[in-house]
Amino acid sequence: MTGWFQGTGEILSAVASGDSWMLSSAMQQPAVWPLGLIAMLTVSIVFLVLYRVSGWFERNFESTIMVVSYLAIGGIIFVEVFRRFVLSEQAPWSTTIPPFLFLIMTWFGCSYNVKLRTHLAFAEFRNAMPRAGQMACLVMDALLWIGFSWVVVVTSTRVVANSASNFQIMLGTDNVMQWWFLISVPLAFTVLVARVLENLLTDIANFRSGETLIQQAVIGGD
Repeated sequence: MTGWFQGTGEILSAVASGDSWMLSSAMQQPAVWPLGLIAMLTVSIVFLVLYRVSGWFERNFESTIMVVSYLAIGGIIFVEVFRRFVLSEQAPWSTTIPPFLFLIMTWFGCSYNVKLRTHLAFAEFRNAMPRAGQMACLVMDALLWIGFSWVVVVTSTRVVANSASNFQIMLGTDNVMQWWFLISVPLAFTVLVARVLENLLTDIANFRSGETLIQQAVIGGD
């Protein structure tokens, strides 16, 4: 068990120093996994508290990010296509930034759909199960989402640290760093875990009160 926390001091020192090269090196230590889980759950709980405090934030956080990203992608493509074919000029970053904006839109969209439960839920099959079986499936869903997100958060954070330590600049720009966009991946999956915890608390409350556990989700609904 102690092997899992090997390198904890090195990781914490790198985080405290703010040195991306030290952090990239330290994140190869085994302790990155338990520390990553603790950090992910802690930040997720912070988001969960924000959802409870602000109704607007709870309803609109992910959707606002998705809409802004989508409009930015559409605006860049529209303007640059016009400039290319009408003015015979084009910004060099116009083909590199939109894919990263799409990355942001996609993963925050994943969190939004977890909130709406529009992922594969097998509602028809689960409705035929006894109530205890339904609750067991919902708990299993939550654990699987948390486990999957844990892997993504740790591995993508390693990519972010590596990108920052190598000073990877967005192609077509002079001073826009790639890690500014890449960090959206671990952040989005941390927000996703907050939605998973939010749903799980709702499921537990419904189980105790006798309310319906499995409901048919509608894509695009709210």
